[in-house]
Amino acid sequence: MKFSLAVAMIPLSQLVALAKVAEECGFSSITMPDSLFFPERGATGYPYTADGVRMWDVKTPFVDPMIAAAFMGPGTSKIRFYPQVLELSSRNPLLLASQVGSVANLTGGRFGLGVGVGWAPEEFEWCGASPKDRGPRVDEMLEVLRLVLGGGMVEHHGKFFDFDRLQMSPAPVDPVPIYIGGHSAAALRRAARVGDGWTSATVSFADLQALIARIGVLRVEYGRAESPFEIQAVCADRFGLDGSLELADSGVTESIVIPWAMYGLGFDCDLEAKKDAVRRFSEEVICKF
Repeated sequence: MKFSLAVAMIPLSQLVALAKVAEECGFSSITMPDSLFFPERGATGYPYTADGVRMWDVKTPFVDPMIAAAFMGPGTSKIRFYPQVLELSSRNPLLLASQVGSVANLTGGRFGLGVGVGWAPEEFEWCGASPKDRGPRVDEMLEVLRLVLGGGMVEHHGKFFDFDRLQMSPAPVDPVPIYIGGHSAAALRRAARVGDGWTSATVSFADLQALIARIGVLRVEYGRAESPFEIQAVCADRFGLDGSLELADSGVTESIVIPWAMYGLGFDCDLEAKKDAVRRFSEEVICKF
């Protein structure tokens, strides 16, 4: 099992230094959150907390994950980057394909695309997309992204997006993996049907086991049981070496962790404290795998 360092909701000035120390300590990837804006009044609650309250406030720092990856890339040489997850349906797939292709090339192929449908109605509507048809729209967006990022002259004529022959250059040397996020039945089906992996929100170990089992059933149903597939998980109640071994045994291929939070530190703690937490986690867990 590999390990990803989540750099959510921290001071942006700490990103490059943490990417460097994560690479030195054996982390496989850096994951970055996505939030376009903070609506003063939200029409719906956050779906991944029991009370629907967001885990951040209006002053919490967010930066576009593609820009963040390009920013951290030059200071590292091996570690990979992926959004966890990009809210897809409020974006335009051609513009996004250009961004993804650019960052994949600028990082030497060290970029994966974690995507979700999105949950906030304001992000759909205020970006010109309808929340009512978000599922089919995302399915078509994934088709467009794979088509354009595959290179060469291509065209697409669908329900939501329609364009004649075009080419974006340079195409990524290797295919950009797409990881599908979400816990709903539709999200799990999408991951099993077209994803290179599935990525979770914060979830209990019991629920995670059930979700992994369901994805396994669906992958058999879609004839993809033998295809390579990543399971990236944020587990709320399995920590340290013993917890990581349980995650690996359950089928998780990449555990997404926030070491400073594990050791009782806040997201706004200073850089040296975060570095020490990353090194401690590496010594206690990663080095023993």
